[in-house]
Amino acid sequence: MFVESLECPDAEFSGRRFLVQSDETVRAILATSAAYALVNPQRSTVDIDHGTGAAPAAQAAEERRRTLETVAQSARSLRNSFDAARTGQLEIDALSPVADEISDRIDAAPDVFLKVTRLKTKDEGTYVHSLAVSALMMRLARLLGQDESAVRELGVAGLLHDVGKLMIPNSVLNKSGRLDGDEKRLVRGHPELGYRLLKEQANVSDLVLDICRYHHEALDGSGYPLGLKADKLSPEIRLATVCDVFEALTSTRPYKRPWTTRDALNWMFDRGHLFDKKLVIRLGSIFT
Repeated sequence: MFVESLECPDAEFSGRRFLVQSDETVRAILATSAAYALVNPQRSTVDIDHGTGAAPAAQAAEERRRTLETVAQSARSLRNSFDAARTGQLEIDALSPVADEISDRIDAAPDVFLKVTRLKTKDEGTYVHSLAVSALMMRLARLLGQDESAVRELGVAGLLHDVGKLMIPNSVLNKSGRLDGDEKRLVRGHPELGYRLLKEQANVSDLVLDICRYHHEALDGSGYPLGLKADKLSPEIRLATVCDVFEALTSTRPYKRPWTTRDALNWMFDRGHLFDKKLVIRLGSIFT
């Protein structure tokens, strides 16, 4: 069947005229706030209009819908895993499928993925950010030629890198104004808090622990929590740092508007004292 019109916000579903080709799309439509959808059950093909690009537009809408659904489902799974970590019951193996699913979406359409994860509600911010960082880390690791077992481990590390934020009040994480001194110290403590939490779990690798603890370190030693310099920062930690900062810069936050991909990459490249320039360049190649 063919949807002629769907009345809902663009953030929920950007397509307005598209071919329904799967049950997944039907469920996605039902999940929107649309009051109604105008359906043409007799039409089973998309009329390709070379002037308006109707077919590509429908495909783009479908890709966006799939990405939205995957991100929503994965965020729920990650929330459950974070909650389990509070009680020492994190099942680390359960995170690999989450990393794989989100990785598939960024591989299919990197720009769509970035646009979807850029829009976060206050309640889901940490989870969607972690999903996006995980996907970026896996995509970048593959570009660098790492084997799939290493890629998957990096994906799990990306999912858990901000688990320490569980111990920080939402009133601080979601504050729209400037943080005061005590609040800054509290936020800067999340890598160490996350590291201690993960150390209490079973089967958490040293790589996952290191990325959780050191993803806010900088090459010149100006980062935190330990002020490590370049010679102490592994390629995996550098990769995580680049992906984490890029995702933060290009996302909507309570205290800022999102940067464009180009502005974020240029800003990071100009700060080679903080970030590995070679990794910034390779990260940029994902979106070109």
